[in-house]
Amino acid sequence: MFQGAAALTLDAKGRLGVPARHRDALAVACGGRLVVTAHPHQCLVIYPEPAWEPIRAQVLAAPSLDPRSAAIKRLLVGNARDEEMDATGRLLIAPELREWAALDKSVWLVGQGTHFELWSDERWKKQQEAMLAIFQSAELPPGLADLSL
Repeated sequence: MFQGAAALTLDAKGRLGVPARHRDALAVACGGRLVVTAHPHQCLVIYPEPAWEPIRAQVLAAPSLDPRSAAIKRLLVGNARDEEMDATGRLLIAPELREWAALDKSVWLVGQGTHFELWSDERWKKQQEAMLAIFQSAELPPGLADLSL
């Protein structure tokens, strides 16, 4: 559903203008209700509310006394914010989430099928360099060994 990368600008209040090509799909998928949370790669993820629910349930079902599970719960669920696009298609990104992802004015919204990633300009450029290095290596990750473009 969501694909492509778009260079965008956060306004002075930390609002992100969702590209018009995604607004209609988000209105249908979730009525503009989204969940924004931190990602371990120090970007943010933005899910339509219905797509987030099974992920949240899976994370919450993990054992709380396992330090790894507890860390994932704290990161994903502890930082999750329910947000709604406004009438003009803008989405508020909370200050603490902007800080986590080092978001300044210039950002990248990257479609990931069911959700989006939101990257700072600097971190997105580093991510692209890392992607290039992976593709230049001789081995593709499991599940993609037979990928043909």
